[in-house]
Amino acid sequence: MEQLAELLRIRLASQEARARQTISPNISPQSNSGDSDLLTANGLSSQPLGATRGEFNSPRSSAPLVGTATLELADIPLHEQIVRFAQLAKGAGCKELKLLPLFLLRGVHVMEDIPWQVSLAQQNLGSEIVIHLLPHLGANPALVRLLTNQWAKLEGDAKILLSHGTSRPGGQEETGAVANQLGAVASYWSVQPSLWEQVSILTESGAKRIAILAYFLFEGGITDAIAQMLLEIQQKFPQVQLNLGKPIGVSEALVDLIMDGIRQQ
Repeated sequence: MEQLAELLRIRLASQEARARQTISPNISPQSNSGDSDLLTANGLSSQPLGATRGEFNSPRSSAPLVGTATLELADIPLHEQIVRFAQLAKGAGCKELKLLPLFLLRGVHVMEDIPWQVSLAQQNLGSEIVIHLLPHLGANPALVRLLTNQWAKLEGDAKILLSHGTSRPGGQEETGAVANQLGAVASYWSVQPSLWEQVSILTESGAKRIAILAYFLFEGGITDAIAQMLLEIQQKFPQVQLNLGKPIGVSEALVDLIMDGIRQQ
């Protein structure tokens, strides 16, 4: 995840440089009126991208202040990670902290766990710095364009959008809406309908090639398990070609989405 944070720092630095070029020479930006950005996600259980245990790598003093934190698999709770980063931001003259949850689903983590951790952090910090909890990444309508590009890499006369799923009532509606926009059916790792069910239904309806897009941000233990499951499904349905796409992954397009989310506040 630190790789993603570094790309965001580069993008923000470039943006700030362009902004400075438009400022009159006798006017300087107020250093204490800026803000800082914190990305938070679930802990990654396989092939981590960097600071996946809630460690803050202090950016260069000249770089925009961007940090990473995790809800799970960290040595300290999320609210303590937020407080540490907020104190770093305060020392740099920031008065606001924007926290963008890197989650695709409106599940328990997004709707309950993270808001609670943010409230604990804000109580600890008082009025020294204000935390703005931004909408989770999956709420951005522009995400569909990114997924459309992912689909273009797969061959299939039928499509399945495979998501983790959530036990929270109504949590699947968001994924279902995205799948509809992509001309796909939704399936889930943790709830129904499962990948097995959707492949069976599409096969019975005459599909010969099924494209399956893993609706996950990064590769990890679950995506590894999905790939293994697909081998078993393929043996069950040898008459159908199953093509599994990769998760979204770190890219400039993902940075675009994050930048868009940050600008919403």
